[in-house]
Amino acid sequence: MDTRADIEVETLLKVVLALAVVWLALEVLDLVIDIVLGPFRSLFGLVIVVLIVLWLLDRI
Repeated sequence: MDTRADIEVETLLKVVLALAVVWLALEVLDLVIDIVLGPFRSLFGLVIVVLIVLWLLDRI
């Protein structure tokens, strides 16, 4: 008898519920990070570009 897919419905529902909770937590975390760091997003991009250019020119 093949027991490879032998899983109870309650267990499967618990796994799906846990994944949904993790997904919602990540969405909330993304929202908080976007609110906190939103105004500085373009500044972070500029700093990264400057650091890469300086590294390529052997200035750092």
